[in-house]
Amino acid sequence: MKEMKQEGKMFIFTAPSGAGKTTIVRHLLKHYDILDFSVSATTRSKRPHEIHGKDYYFMSVAEFNQRIESDEFIEWEEVYEDKYGTLKSEVDRVWESGKHIVFDIEVKGATNIKYMYGDRCKAIFIKPPSLEILIERLTNRNTESASSLKKRIARVKREMTYQNTFDEVLVNDMLEVAKKEAEFFVETFIYGRPFDEEE
Repeated sequence: MKEMKQEGKMFIFTAPSGAGKTTIVRHLLKHYDILDFSVSATTRSKRPHEIHGKDYYFMSVAEFNQRIESDEFIEWEEVYEDKYGTLKSEVDRVWESGKHIVFDIEVKGATNIKYMYGDRCKAIFIKPPSLEILIERLTNRNTESASSLKKRIARVKREMTYQNTFDEVLVNDMLEVAKKEAEFFVETFIYGRPFDEEE
C-alpha cells in the first residue's frame, strides 16, 4: 500500500437506515490501512456484541450532557431518544496516528462535519435503489414495533431529500459494485487517481 504523506482527510458516509453504509464502511476499513474509524459517543445501551471504545463510546446521559457543556463535541444529535456525537478528541486521535478518518454517521451530523471541515472532507450519500426497497429492508428486519417502524420510515423519507447536498451519491443497488465505487472515491480523494490507473 502506498505511504501517505499529506494532511489528514475525512470520508463521511451517510445514508438512511438500511441503505448499507455500515457494510461499505467496514469494507473500506478492511481494505485500506491508511483509514481509521471515527468512534461515535452515544447514550444508548450497549448491545451484547458491542465493545466500548471500538463500536461506540458508551456514556450516561449525564456524562454526554457534561461533554456538550464542555464543548467536547464536533457535532451531536438526538436520534430516537438517544444521543450520538463525534468527539473532538476522536478526530485528533486518528489524525495524530497519520491516518485518514472514516465516519459512519447520520445525515445531520454528516452535514455539520462537512460544513466545518470543507475541502478536507469527501461526503458520500449512500442511496438505496428505491425508497420502496429500503422500506422493504427495514420491514423485513422485524426488529421494531409498528409505531417505531413508522417513525423510522418517516425519518428515511426526510433524509432522502438531503442527498444532493453531499459531494457524491452512491447507489447501493449491487453491493460489490458499490464497494468498488467507494474505493474509487477513497483513492482519488487521497491520491488524485485510482490505484489501477496507468502511470
